[in-house]
Amino acid sequence: MDSLSQVVLGAAVSVAVMGRRTSLRKAAAWGAVLGTLPDLDVVVDHGDALLNMTLHRAESHALFWLSLAAPLFGAGIARLHGEWPLWRRWVLAAWLALVTHPLLDTMTVYGTQLALPFSNHLFGVGSVFIIDPFYTLPLIVGLVLGLAWWRRRPGWALRANAAGLLLSTAYLGWGVLAQQHVTSLAEASLARQGIQAQALLVTPTAFNTVLWRVVATTPTHYHEGFYSLLDRGREPQWDAFERGAGLMSAYAANPAFQRLNAFAHGLVAMREVDGRAQVSDLRMGQTPVFSFSFDIGPAAGPLPGPQPVLPRGGRPDLDRALPWLWGRLRGDVLPPPR
Repeated sequence: MDSLSQVVLGAAVSVAVMGRRTSLRKAAAWGAVLGTLPDLDVVVDHGDALLNMTLHRAESHALFWLSLAAPLFGAGIARLHGEWPLWRRWVLAAWLALVTHPLLDTMTVYGTQLALPFSNHLFGVGSVFIIDPFYTLPLIVGLVLGLAWWRRRPGWALRANAAGLLLSTAYLGWGVLAQQHVTSLAEASLARQGIQAQALLVTPTAFNTVLWRVVATTPTHYHEGFYSLLDRGREPQWDAFERGAGLMSAYAANPAFQRLNAFAHGLVAMREVDGRAQVSDLRMGQTPVFSFSFDIGPAAGPLPGPQPVLPRGGRPDLDRALPWLWGRLRGDVLPPPR
């Protein structure tokens, strides 16, 4: 999730754990710091854009390593503030502020390596967009009210914070249920059209859990469709696009292609752009603009030896994308901006 969500989640969790045992501001401040700490891995440069992408949310997001770090942080905070009798409570607050960060990240589609060092499997539910105000706002409101009420009404302050946590967590649960509903509709639609999908992705579009993007892959094509919960049962309208089977075959042994293909669970496509081979992660963005695309070599085929990997990802034209997003979310039948 975005940094703001992680900051307020860490703060809210820390406040909930510490309660009236210490000042709310102190608990919130340390929770905010610990809640954003795992994302400091972005400052590490691994040598190229693809490595930086695929090694994000790795060791710094692993539950094992964070659990080892939590006692050090908790005991250090307790010692720093002269609250040593509360050291166990501070350790619990630190642990929860740290581990809720990768657990929240896991709800997005990107992929989080929770099980390192025992497994590098990527966990990604994909039921919430990386920025969703409907998740973040309850946390902010609950925390702000808590800070405002703390001196006069500490009980109400803690209740407001707890309510924000409860509402934001319930929203995540709603996203999972909506995703399952859309998945069932998409599978039925594909079956009716005779499309035998190798993989199926169902994930929300930007800032909401009402309009969902659906991607189904075959060996040669990917089918992209959109479904709004306000469509009232209408079937997704699918657009078919070539995956670049020839390029994928030529680059099958290429380390860069293999790395992105594994990271995206096979949800990739390739195309030729100005004589160069470009591979895209189909999970993030939408046709024709994907958040993560990389130039990995000449379209004629890979060259021997290591080759530079150049980022080619982009962002949509917001002047076109946002009006379409709002109209399509409401259930209007609108072709996607291409």
